[in-house]
Amino acid sequence: MVSARVVLERLVEAGIAQAHGVKKGRTYTLSAAVYRSLGDPSGYVRQAGFEPLQQAEMVKSYVREHGEIRRKDVIELCRLGPNQATRLLQALVKGGSLEKHGIGKGTFYTRGANSRARS
Repeated sequence: MVSARVVLERLVEAGIAQAHGVKKGRTYTLSAAVYRSLGDPSGYVRQAGFEPLQQAEMVKSYVREHGEIRRKDVIELCRLGPNQATRLLQALVKGGSLEKHGIGKGTFYTRGANSRARS
């Protein structure tokens, strides 16, 4: 029996799919060429639109609207794995966009000093 991962990698090699990320966090999307051949080039941009900068902006927007965010919210909002969500939150804290509160399961994030200065 051939695993789904093997089939997906064959689709990548054939130019039908594109791989994003590595190991367990790896995701797949249809390639830009497929969307062009279907006459829907903007469909590719909509599908592959969750790039790191966009993810960061979505998190910051969520915090502006709701006051705080938790890792589980980031996982759902950005369609990320737990480790990817943690890295995104850490980067936003390091950049000053978010401030971390608590440890472990009780951790949540609010607007950082850089975010408050811009509003």
